[in-house]
Amino acid sequence: MHKKSPIIGIVGPCASGKTTLVNGLCARGFTAKHIAQEHSFVSDMWERISKPDILIYLDVSYPLTIIRKKLDWTLEEYDAQIKRLNHARQHADLYVQTDQLTIDEVISSVFDYIVAF
Repeated sequence: MHKKSPIIGIVGPCASGKTTLVNGLCARGFTAKHIAQEHSFVSDMWERISKPDILIYLDVSYPLTIIRKKLDWTLEEYDAQIKRLNHARQHADLYVQTDQLTIDEVISSVFDYIVAF
């Protein structure tokens, strides 16, 4: 009997990294989706919605967020986004700091975690 594939939720400040990871995981047969940012900062949101089986938080530093998203965010705006995401970060099953990783390395580390799950 095969074990049911987990539902994987991806959250974090860098949209392009999340999209690439979701696409990479789906291409490998997993069910992966973005978690809406507003779910990240409502303190009891995981009690109101169905938490994914695995919640992955992809983190990226302020300078790389600006480069990757092509935004003109101030540091204060970035800090506010991180503060909104803090609840999701605290509830994440896997935290990945992506600054020094290629997308293939991110997908590989997430895949390794999921397989061990």
